[in-house]
Amino acid sequence: MPDIWFYHLEKTPLPQVLPDLLEKVVQKGWRAYVHGHEDDKIDALNAELWTYNPAAFLAHGKEGDELAPRQPILLGTSGVMVNTPEVYVSVSPIDMPDIGATERCMVVFEGADTDHLAWARSQWKRLKGDGLQLAYWKQNAQGRWEKIQ
Repeated sequence: MPDIWFYHLEKTPLPQVLPDLLEKVVQKGWRAYVHGHEDDKIDALNAELWTYNPAAFLAHGKEGDELAPRQPILLGTSGVMVNTPEVYVSVSPIDMPDIGATERCMVVFEGADTDHLAWARSQWKRLKGDGLQLAYWKQNAQGRWEKIQ
């Protein structure tokens, strides 16, 4: 099973955090699948990845694109990871697909979204109950990540 890391956003919204997390994934030579539950959210994240930093570029695409299987970062709502990623990134309260073939699962949730927070807590309990090793990362007052568990 993959490493399962939970990222609790309290200071910085998802569109600002996701590019940094994905840059680290790509630096490792890994591919990522970013799973949302609404096309609007995926469209917004797609737009952010094109514009987040004029000096950087994260090659990515969306499900349904002709080159989707070749994308190092693929954004989608189906959970079908046609780009065979090493990293699965959940950004919405949605059922996760089988992540057994990935190296890492990242559950990224905003603390201000009560539904997403409740979902993340239920996932933590379920996965912990399954005996899996989990890590919990939280933003400190300066917005930096601290590993709590």
